[in-house]
Amino acid sequence: MSDVLAVLALLLSVLALVLAALVWRRVGPGRAVGPEELEVVPEDVLGLRQEVAALRAEARLAVRHVAVVRYDAFPDAGGLLSWSVALLDDRGDGVLLTSINGRSEARTYAKNVTGWTGQQLSPEEAQAVGAARP
Repeated sequence: MSDVLAVLALLLSVLALVLAALVWRRVGPGRAVGPEELEVVPEDVLGLRQEVAALRAEARLAVRHVAVVRYDAFPDAGGLLSWSVALLDDRGDGVLLTSINGRSEARTYAKNVTGWTGQQLSPEEAQAVGAARP
């Protein structure tokens, strides 16, 4: 989803650059532009600006902050097989996934994270949330 938003933002930027080049060609270099000449810019530019603002607002809700912490959950199990991963947006909202791996079993948990905090986080989970924070 964030890749699609990035491509759309890039296309909108290129279109804005083309429109600016057309206005510059019409007005000419080194000339001051008066308010009456600004009307040469198509009305679509305002729509493009609004669309870019909407895309930026939507991108803030995308998963942009990710961190993984690997650790040994039990003293008799080595190899850092357990892990916690934080998947958060710009507001610090998202999900925290944890997999506890022992010799004979594995358990996986999901916890909500809101505003960079969650309820009853283990030290490793808190470390993952902290590492994801910009």
